[in-house]
Amino acid sequence: MLPSPPAISPARLHKLVTSQADPLLALELVTVTSPTTTPHPATLHSLLLRLSRRRDHLPHALALLRRLPSPPSPRLLLPLLLSVLRLRRPPHLFLSTFNSLFISGPSPLSLHPQLLLRLLSTLSSTVCYFPSALHLLRLVSSRLPLPAPLVLASHNLLIEAAARSGHLAVSLSLFHRLRSLHVSPDADTYRVLTQSLCRRGQVHTATTLLDEMLHRGIPADPLAYTTVLNALCRKKQLREAYRLLCLMRGRGVSPDIVHYNTVIVGMCREGRPLDACKVVGDMKDSGCIPNVATYAAVVNGLCISGLFDKAEAYLEDMVGQGIIPHFSVFHSVIKGCCTVGKAEEAARMMNRMLDLGIPPHAETWSSVVSSVCNDEAYIEVILLHMMQEKQRCSNMISKSTW
Repeated sequence: MLPSPPAISPARLHKLVTSQADPLLALELVTVTSPTTTPHPATLHSLLLRLSRRRDHLPHALALLRRLPSPPSPRLLLPLLLSVLRLRRPPHLFLSTFNSLFISGPSPLSLHPQLLLRLLSTLSSTVCYFPSALHLLRLVSSRLPLPAPLVLASHNLLIEAAARSGHLAVSLSLFHRLRSLHVSPDADTYRVLTQSLCRRGQVHTATTLLDEMLHRGIPADPLAYTTVLNALCRKKQLREAYRLLCLMRGRGVSPDIVHYNTVIVGMCREGRPLDACKVVGDMKDSGCIPNVATYAAVVNGLCISGLFDKAEAYLEDMVGQGIIPHFSVFHSVIKGCCTVGKAEEAARMMNRMLDLGIPPHAETWSSVVSSVCNDEAYIEVILLHMMQEKQRCSNMISKSTW
């Protein structure tokens, strides 16, 4: 019987193992000194990772993994499995290694939820590894008793990754697979799918998904509704957009300022500002206060349609609410009044603008002056008053600068 080797310290063994260029010789050092020296966990972890970098050394790595004094942590298993994945071999090597560790091997290890999610995240972030992510998800969900929250989280991760890559069919397939596993999708699942469907122009299907979400009693995701409303407005399906807005209120989902503004802007863009005004009325009735974007869209839309009196009324309402308009909103109304020969109204709006301390654009001045010059009855009075107001406005700006 050969005598046992002399005992050496774990620190000395660690130095010998990590300095050895050949991982098999390093493994031999650990094996030979095992009767007298307990290696430090860092020594074994380092050796494991080195062995996993070559396919012919992989069996030794797996054998060493099972000799660890305590179950390996996800922090060790993740780099080890990713190292196997990078061996530039068919994906089945990675999957067979995972299978032998967690499913069909002797004394299978417990699969930590974070390890599974990190593996799926890493695999799905690279195009060439994405099929491996799908195989891995199918393997664990069919062979391991995973809790429902982990099944949902892992499927959501790949649904989003597939949608981000433009593989809508894969996302929908994973979505339907959740049902076959008797796991209910959540708001995140529906949000990702509706966004992906809208990007592909399949707005009707996205709307159906939202209806399904409401029927299932899943809390509404505001972003999903915003996405669908945007898509409907882009496709000029304004009636459907308004129907969805009403449907939200009817089912206890309160539309917010973003939802209302999306529809209002869409209607004004398509030359339907009076319909947009109706939505503003609905908005106020529901307790949602219009903001700068709401008023700007409506005022500009009314001006484009030649409804300057109504635009002026909304502009005054905006100011009355304490909302200071951008100069471009005033410019739209003033220019519109000038276009139809309403010089007095244009000058009055200019004075209102100056009273609020909003410096007019040069084009605004030009429009008013040209219009006033064509109205001899008011030319002297209006120009004198406007110049006085301009001087006062300039003085106010100079003082604020100092």
